[in-house]
Formats: sequence, structure tokens, C-alpha cells
Amino acid sequence: MTETLSEQLESYRAGWRARVPTDRQAVMDGHVAHLAASGIAKTAKQVGDRAPAIQLRDQHDAEFDVASLLTKGAVVVTFYRGGWCPFCNMELKAYQAVLPRLAAAGASLVAISPEKPDDVADTATKNELSFPVLSDIGHTVAKAFGVHYAFTAEVRTVYDGFKLDIPGKNGAPDDWSLPLSATYVIGRDGTILFADTRTDYRERTDPEEVLRLLEHRAAAE
Repeated sequence: MTETLSEQLESYRAGWRARVPTDRQAVMDGHVAHLAASGIAKTAKQVGDRAPAIQLRDQHDAEFDVASLLTKGAVVVTFYRGGWCPFCNMELKAYQAVLPRLAAAGASLVAISPEKPDDVADTATKNELSFPVLSDIGHTVAKAFGVHYAFTAEVRTVYDGFKLDIPGKNGAPDDWSLPLSATYVIGRDGTILFADTRTDYRERTDPEEVLRLLEHRAAAE
């Protein structure tokens, strides 16, 4: 039986705990706690809010307007940190696997990252993604949704230790910031139907949860 995304992430987290030095783990755990205490999960866009416009360049370096998808049905929007993040890659692959079921429920899917278009294209190719993957340089959309956050100096040091050049990946000098790994479902009228704004990047919305919502709505229509 195929593992769910939640099961895959649980297994990966156990391995992460086993191999990442405890001092770095402590900093990342503290950062997650800091984000939780900041209240960002509650101040971000929530169910019932109107979703901001999403007009960004996709993995083909073409301008993409999510409004074009909303004319056909609901749209699932998932924010991911970057193709360098293993948790993100697992999530993207999991959504690719359920894409036919999303389409059967009348929905579309887009993923959004702050990475440069070339890196977004690499992520789409590496994970064999057939849905739009959008580049949000400068976090314009992430900020509009309220899911953007800045690194603390301590967290920057950890990422330096991982040899991850976040500003270079984001295509913006000194941009030590990322979006929450948030997932939304936007209805045809632009209203947010589902919002998961958890602050721990090591956890993700399971696509099965999103599918239950969409399939239930499709059956009721």
C-alpha cells in the first residue's frame, strides 16, 4: 500500500532527528516555536477571506494568472520553500500523484515558491510536475496571503551551516526569508474554502485531507 504524505514525512523526520546535529535541531525547533508564538498562523489569510490575486511567472517562464483556473473550478494553492527542501519535494510529488483525483473533483493545483524561475523550472523537472509551479520573487503573493516571514540571525547561521544560500535561491540580495508551508483551497468566487497555515515546515497538509474537502463538495453539487 502506498504511504500517505503524512507517513512519508513522519519517517523522514525520524531520519532527520538521527542525522542532524542536536544544536542545529534546537535552533530549528526554537525557530518553529518562535513562529508559532508570533501569531502568523492566525494573521495569515483564513477560511472565508477573499484570496489575493496570483499573477506570477511559471516554470515555462510564462506569465500565469490563477484567475484563469478559477473560471473552471476550485484551485489548490500550496506554498513551498524551495526545491532544496526535501519536505517540499515530498509534498510536491504527493500532489502530482493525486492530480487525476483533483481534476475529477473539478479542481486545479498550483505551487508557489520564492525561488528564481530557473530554479522553479528545475524543481518541476526534477519532480516531474505537470501542474503550474510559480516563482514569487520578492514574496509579493506570500506577503499578500500573510504567510511570509524573515529569518532570525540564529537561523541564518544554521542555514549557512547547511550551505544553503537562501538569498541566492530567492534571486534577491539579502532576502533571508521564506513563506510558511501553507496550503489553501480557493473557491470559484475567490473565497478561501480551506486554509492550513501551520508554522512547522517539517509538517504539511496531506493531499488526502484536501481531496476529502473537494470530493465532498463535488458530490454535493
